[in-house]
Amino acid sequence: MIASRGERTDESVVLSSMSAPQVTAGGPLAHLDAIGVLHIVAPTEVGGLERVVHALASGQRAAGHRVVVAAVLGRSAADHPFVQPLVDADVEVVPLPLAPRAYLRERAAVVGICRRVRPDVVHTHGHRVDVVDAGAARRLGLPTVTTVHGFTGGDWKNRLYERLQRRAFRRFDAVVAVSRPLAADLVRAGVPAGRLHMVPNAWSGRGDTLPRDSARSALRVAPRQFHIGWVGRLTAEKGADVLLAALGHLGDLPLSVSVLGDGRARHELEALAARRGVANRVHWFGSVPDAARLFAGFDLFVLSSRTEGTPIVLFEAMAAGTPIVATAVGGVPDVLSSREALLVPSDDPVALADAVRCVWADAVAAATRARRARERLATGFALPPWLASYDRVYRSLRSARSVR
Repeated sequence: MIASRGERTDESVVLSSMSAPQVTAGGPLAHLDAIGVLHIVAPTEVGGLERVVHALASGQRAAGHRVVVAAVLGRSAADHPFVQPLVDADVEVVPLPLAPRAYLRERAAVVGICRRVRPDVVHTHGHRVDVVDAGAARRLGLPTVTTVHGFTGGDWKNRLYERLQRRAFRRFDAVVAVSRPLAADLVRAGVPAGRLHMVPNAWSGRGDTLPRDSARSALRVAPRQFHIGWVGRLTAEKGADVLLAALGHLGDLPLSVSVLGDGRARHELEALAARRGVANRVHWFGSVPDAARLFAGFDLFVLSSRTEGTPIVLFEAMAAGTPIVATAVGGVPDVLSSREALLVPSDDPVALADAVRCVWADAVAAATRARRARERLATGFALPPWLASYDRVYRSLRSARSVR
């Protein structure tokens, strides 16, 4: 069942309607050699993985491919922010509002979707669907692809899921890593080299930033303050606590920090800011839709992660022309060099504070790096070559299946 404006679905409707005729969101195919792709994802409210799926599905649909996105949701599709932008991009969305552990019903729903859609390739994103749903597609003889967006670690439950996911990768027909360190990690995890592809994320270029004054007004930035932006999930791997520790070394600077994002560590981080005596310099905005529109209001964007794949939030900062300080983890050094940003070691508040001070002290050099970053984004991370890379992966699997 396809989500449309104002439509509400529930689990029983989804599972009972798999054999019923479906209304497609798309029009005629742009070319005869179209590929049928079923993306499966269990989206959160907002995040890099979700933005990658949006860019991939909408770009493939615009190219004339048959694209369906099955979204495993914890609630109805009507009010989930992941769904409507895809519908607006003419992509068919099948919402699956399932309970957190309704794995058997989820697999049954995925089998029903596969039998109706008859895709050439099933492409999963994230540990839940990699483990639960990809196997259902393989039992129907369908080639499976997964994009590995990174590992977060975290509590014992999440580490268990990621361990199961790593084992599941060995059964995929193609595994896509979004950075070189991640690809090396997957080889060590036992993914056959012949099935592994390295495809860094791309920038879709969607959305416009607010003018600087409007963005600073929306974020309630005081005049003449040096304004630092931090955007991401408030979880341990994103390292917001490292920035809070760095603020303790910057007490002489007239700065403030806007934290855009939410997560299970928020209350702990707010308490940490209070203990460190920096609570009055940090403003917590929670989850902000289209946060990229506000980047022009930052004098500096800080990415303090302990682990990353190829973070989309970096592309957003680069597109806005905002100076960047980032930890040199995962795929970050593949996106930015010292010509375009200041890179620091992870988990090093002193090095992070020194880099922040450097940007504050030399705005001209910071602006030059930001301009180079914007140029690198346009030349090195454009959407068409990225879509073409996935196209080649899909076509190779479709050809192999035809031979079999």
